Order: sequence, then C-alpha cells, then structure tokens
Amino acid sequence: MNKQYQIDNLDKNILSALKDNARIPYAELGKKLAVSPATVHVRIEKMRQAGIIARTKVELNEKALGYDVCCFIGINLKTAGDYKPTINKLSEIEEVLEAYYTTGHYNIFVKIMAKSIDHLQRVLIDKIQAINEIQSTETLISLDNPINREVRP
Repeated sequence: MNKQYQIDNLDKNILSALKDNARIPYAELGKKLAVSPATVHVRIEKMRQAGIIARTKVELNEKALGYDVCCFIGINLKTAGDYKPTINKLSEIEEVLEAYYTTGHYNIFVKIMAKSIDHLQRVLIDKIQAINEIQSTETLISLDNPINREVRP
C-alpha cells in the first residue's frame, strides 16, 4: 500500500462519482470528467493500490429488508481484559453491524438493527446481555438518521 499517493481534483471527482454510482462505466465517467476511460482506469487502480479505495460494496436498504429499529448500545465490561472475548462474541451476533472500542462512559459502543422492538428485546436479553464479560448495557433507540454520509475525498 502506497501511503504517499496524493489525490488531486480529478481523483476527488472520480471518487465522488463512484460514491454516487460504483457501477458507472469508465467510458461514461471519462466523458463526464473530460478524460479518457484509460485515464479513469489508471487513476482508480492507483487509488486502489494506495488503499484509498478499499472495496466496492452494495448499500442495502435495511427498512426494505424489514429492519425497522436501529439502536446503539453502550456496553460496560467487567474488566479491561474482557474486551477481546466480548468483541469475538459480539461479532457472532448478526444484528450487530458496528462495534467501537471507546473512551468515556462505555468500553464498547455497538450499532444494531432489529426487525421490531420485540426482536430488539430478544437480541438484548438472549444474545448481548447473555455475554458473561458484560457488566451492564445502556440502549439508545434511534428515531431518525438525518445525516448519513461518508468521508469526502
């Protein structure tokens, strides 16, 4: 991975277009940016090699899949040494989408998606709070997600 690669305005425009539509053909992108498809290809490959483009992914609509409840759970561990075993167990829970090791009030902060409040309750009781290394949890239910974006190039 080349950490020295510096992106320019063309790279930023390519990244912006790819974030909007990762499946855009190089020819169409080149036309839109007034460069050749080969230039687009070379720039994308250089950004992949530099680690700027980590992967291409499909963004799913959770609500269309039946997941209506988004929540965040602050987790306090019994001891600092319980971090790795807890993360290993949390990674086995399919409703856990993200986990963060944090400073402040919680040791771990996770994002989960559930299909309903009943589903959320089952996940909390039967899966998360059943992890022996967890001392306590606090659940925050998200009512809305008015800002949802990624880092801009």
